[in-house]
Amino acid sequence: MSDAMSRTGTKRHMSSQGEARNNIPTTFIHRVEADGVQMFYRCAGDAKAPVVLLLHGFPTSSFMFRELIPHLAEEYRVIAPDLPGFGFTEVPSERQYSYTFDRLAHTIDAFTRALKIDRYAIYVFDYGAPTGFRLAMAHPERVTAIVSQNGNAYEEGLGDAWGPIRKYWASPTAENRDILRQSILTAGGTRWQYTHGVANPEAVPPESYTLDTALLERPGNKEIQLDLFLDYASNLKLYPKFQEYFRKSKPPLLAIWGKNDPFFIPAGAAAFRKDLPNAQVQFLDTGHFAIETHVGKIAAAMKNFFAANGVGRLKAERTA
Repeated sequence: MSDAMSRTGTKRHMSSQGEARNNIPTTFIHRVEADGVQMFYRCAGDAKAPVVLLLHGFPTSSFMFRELIPHLAEEYRVIAPDLPGFGFTEVPSERQYSYTFDRLAHTIDAFTRALKIDRYAIYVFDYGAPTGFRLAMAHPERVTAIVSQNGNAYEEGLGDAWGPIRKYWASPTAENRDILRQSILTAGGTRWQYTHGVANPEAVPPESYTLDTALLERPGNKEIQLDLFLDYASNLKLYPKFQEYFRKSKPPLLAIWGKNDPFFIPAGAAAFRKDLPNAQVQFLDTGHFAIETHVGKIAAAMKNFFAANGVGRLKAERTA
């Protein structure tokens, strides 16, 4: 091959790489008022595309979806809000917001109405699960599919790491509250949640847990988190209702799980099949924040799952 031909081939290859980079969907940030709260959210994709709603967990925010969003946005409209008490969502002090999971679900419901979203698939993780499952129970006709990434709905899915919080549920004293403040709501506690069970902890980008730590340190935020720790017991009481919803509405469900998660153990993923025999269950060799180390595999599994269960895609609709 001549040098000229080689240079031409190289240029074409570089040009195609450049075009691929230019085709990566842009993620935008927006704010909208819902339920008296200034909701911060990330959004990407065509406004006419089917919606995928991403609901984060503790102690993170929509920032956890920074890499997943572009993977999905070529085919879907992807929307990821920050829950009240997290990220960059702002709750005015005069709102006198009650930090409970019932309230979080009510606010997300108001958020979907503010954006005029009445049909969506949901991705739920950690706190996003009891929030999203409440939303699905209230509006089963709106939910096209559920992806649960370490988002629990069964007693058997709760690992030993819940021990100190269970003690707080049983005896919500100032002393037990302070134990959680000093053990979990710290820089070390947050980093541990990201790195425990990960084969190579150095693969976890430090900006993830560093941002979470900085936001936890805002005045008053730790008290918000401790209120939510206490109210998490309400989710366990609702587990039978969540399971009844699964049996009655039969939503397509993919449970994709970091199998080394100390909080939500693999039994919680497998348990979905008790009420949804056709649920897809997939385990990844990582920890609680599986998306930090396996975003490519999670995105691919989601696309295959949506395609197999008739969740529309923008490209398919354009072709039709």
